[in-house]
Amino acid sequence: MIRDSIRGRAWKFGSNVSTDSIAPGRLISLRSNPKEYAKHVLEDTRPEFAGSVQKDDFIVADRNFGCGSSREIAPLIIKEAGVGAVLSKTFGRIFYRNAINNGMLLIECDTDRIEEGDELLVDVSDRVIRKANDPDFSMKFQLSEKEVKIISEGGLLNYIEKYNSLDI
Repeated sequence: MIRDSIRGRAWKFGSNVSTDSIAPGRLISLRSNPKEYAKHVLEDTRPEFAGSVQKDDFIVADRNFGCGSSREIAPLIIKEAGVGAVLSKTFGRIFYRNAINNGMLLIECDTDRIEEGDELLVDVSDRVIRKANDPDFSMKFQLSEKEVKIISEGGLLNYIEKYNSLDI
């Protein structure tokens, strides 16, 4: 479910964070239990992340977040961990589609001026990102109405079930 605004702190990641890093392959047997798998999200990249991330915190990456295999569980466990959105300059194509289809908010934007621990306010309605501690920081982003509708319903399947239609 997408809200008009989301407030949380930034967790910085670099470039090329793969779906294998997001959802560790050695734990693939947990894919039928996303709540349990979420306890291990990104643990090979940042072991403290899964145990410390708070509801509505943001993953802030450089480029190509979610590259690699089409591990559909990856966006699901990010969402299950409570992450409010993932911000990155670019996303892996399959990851992007899987995330939107599963109701996970992704925002393509310039992440260079966002630092680890920054408290961010993402205003989905106005398509702008602000920093709580910097009144001069304001960054616009693009998000299509189709994506907003799908995410608002919790994913594509929920949208189709609710409206009995693919018209978005």
